Parts: sequence; C-alpha cells; structure tokens
Amino acid sequence: MDKSKITKSPFNIIVVIAALGYFVDIYDLVLFGVVRTASLESLGLVGEQLLTVGASLMNWQMGGMLIGGIIWGVWGDKKGRVSVLFGSILIYSLANIANGLVQDIPAYKALRFLAGIGLAGELGAGITLVSETMTKENRGWGTTLVATFGICGAVAAALVADAFPWRTSYYVGGGLGLMLLLLRIGVYESGMYSKLQTSTVSRGNFLKLFSNRRSLIKYLSVITIGVPIWYVVGILVIFSPELGAAMGMTELPTGGNAILYCYIGLAFGDFGSGLLSQLLKTRNKVVFGFILLTALFVGAYFTFAHLSLTMFYIMCFLLGFATGYWAVFVTMASEQFGTNIRATVTTTAPNFVRGSLIIVVIMFEFGREYLGILQSAFVVGVFWILLAFIALAMLPETFGKDLDYLEEH
Repeated sequence: MDKSKITKSPFNIIVVIAALGYFVDIYDLVLFGVVRTASLESLGLVGEQLLTVGASLMNWQMGGMLIGGIIWGVWGDKKGRVSVLFGSILIYSLANIANGLVQDIPAYKALRFLAGIGLAGELGAGITLVSETMTKENRGWGTTLVATFGICGAVAAALVADAFPWRTSYYVGGGLGLMLLLLRIGVYESGMYSKLQTSTVSRGNFLKLFSNRRSLIKYLSVITIGVPIWYVVGILVIFSPELGAAMGMTELPTGGNAILYCYIGLAFGDFGSGLLSQLLKTRNKVVFGFILLTALFVGAYFTFAHLSLTMFYIMCFLLGFATGYWAVFVTMASEQFGTNIRATVTTTAPNFVRGSLIIVVIMFEFGREYLGILQSAFVVGVFWILLAFIALAMLPETFGKDLDYLEEH
C-alpha cells in the first residue's frame, strides 16, 4: 500500500471535502422536512393531507436512498470511491434545483426519489476514503469531523428555509452542490483501493454480505443500531406539529424549528460521541451509552415536551444530542468489512438506516389507526430502541482495527 497517502492529521483535503459534501448532503436531505408544510400548502393541500402526503413523499425520498445506496456502494468498490463523490452530488444537486420547479405531487414524488438516489452516495464514499487514508488510531477523528460539520447542514437548511421561500431553499441546496464539484478536483483515491485494483478478488459483490451467517448478522446489526436515530428525526421531530397538537399544546411547534434544535443537538452529540470513542478507545461502549440516552429522552419527550413550546424545543435538542452517535456508527460500518466490500457496506448501511424510515413510518401509521398518534409513536420507538441494544451486542469492537485486508469468503 502507498504509505504516502496515509495521514495522522484529520485536517487534510479528503476530510475537508468529505465534510463539505456531507454538509450539502444533510442540507438537501432534511430540507423537505423543513419545507414540508409550506410546499404542500402552496400545492393546494390542507389538513390531514399535510401528514399523509408528507409521509408518502418522505417514503419516496427514502426509497430512492435505499436503491441509491446499493448502486453507489457497488460502484465505489468496483470503480473507485472518488467517482461516487462526483456522480452522487451531481445527481442530487440537479434534482433539488428541479424540486424548486414542481407544480404537482406526482412530479414532487419523482424528484424526491431521484434526489434520494443521489444523496445515497455522498456519506459512504466520503467516510470510506477518510477511513482508508488515515491511520487506524486517528481515523475516528477524521470521521467525527466529517459527521459533526456535515450535520450543521441541517441547521443551515432550517435557517435558509426560514429566510426564503421554499422553492428558493431548494435552489440554494442545488447551487451549493454544484459549486462543491469544483473543489473535488484535488481528491485522490485511497492507497488501499488502488492496491485492490491489481487483485483478482471479487469487488463490490453486494450478495457477499448474505453469503454466510456471520456476515449477515454483522451487516444487519450495523444497520439496526442506527434506526433509533431516524425514528427520532423522522417521527418525533419532523411530525412535531401533529404530535404537539395531539399533546394538547396551545402554541404548536413548527417542523423547521424542531429540526433546527434537533440538529444543533446532533452536532454536539456527534462531536461528543466521536471524542469519547477516541479517548476511551472503544466504539461499542460509546454507542451503548448514547442509545441508553436516547431511550431516556424519548420517555422524557412524551412526559414533558407538552409543558411549553420552549420545553418542546429543549426536548428536541436533547433527543438530537442523544442520537448523535451517527459519527461513531458510520465509522463502525467502515471498519466491519474488508477493502473489496467496504464502500458497499459503508454506503448501503447508513442509507438502509435512512430507508428504514419507510418501515418506521408504516408502523407508525398502522399503530395510529388503533392506538392513536402519541401511543403509536411511543410504541414504535420502544421497539426499535430495544432492537438496537440487541444488535449492538452482536458486533465486535473495531477501534484500532487494521483495515488493509480483503473479504475472501
């Protein structure tokens, strides 16, 4: 392997570009949640339609990310990590500009699906490159910086959407993505992947993850530990106006403000979890602690959030902090498998977590018919948090693991 391409410092061109890319990625990813009500009302929807059609559009976006995760993950192992960075951002930038032009719901759904496909490649390719170009002891610092700075894209989305019309907010996201393409010219491929190109081993074989019991359990466990993050964002935060109304609040929270405070918390949580992971030299124990915090604050959300609008937003911030183990989660994903399947895992795992929101929303909608909106949201959360604890127990510790190896089985 080309040792000249291995660095100790997290302040290098790949980390900077990956962080900027993830910033734009998160901006575009959460923007629909921020402008959901305003955009749907401008297209003529009212009342219950804002929730049902909003959930459907979210599912279309997440469905695109599920498919895109597989496409970009396999592409990253077969054709290189850098090519994914260029291709994915071009697609979602153009799709989001087109989102600002929609005039009906079918077009809105199609473009959120296309944007989802594009958004699926950014994080996995960036984290894979960072993991493979930094020392095994320090790569956690690099992935922490990428995740922490990237999460701030959601804060930017909330601020931009508050200051400008919803269509302009989409144009801003697309424009930022296109400008970022110019900065990526200096990004180089990782030495591990360059060496892999001379090998005859199978690359990017998605089915390899299901080829034996050990791989399957490890892969599904990685995905499952991340689901509570998107349960919190996709249900408790994005649908905060409807949940606040069900709680009997007189002054209702807005989706934009709830997302703003949640993602401020997420930024602090990502930095904190990454810092603890490096200082304590463990991924698993840190994730366990943050999932436990998530469970505690979910309970507090249903107990105290209704007391005032200020308390509701405080709970959104605390939930964001508790679910801020995304930085450690994506690092764990990149460390679980060999170089010839690493981009596939690191790209598909976070996108399957995001795409799991489809299942979470279906469970929430089903439960809402029989239990009511609040009870359904609570039961769904308890289910996925318990499953995350079980999944975490199935995963080996990966801190300091040497990543220069292949999956041969």
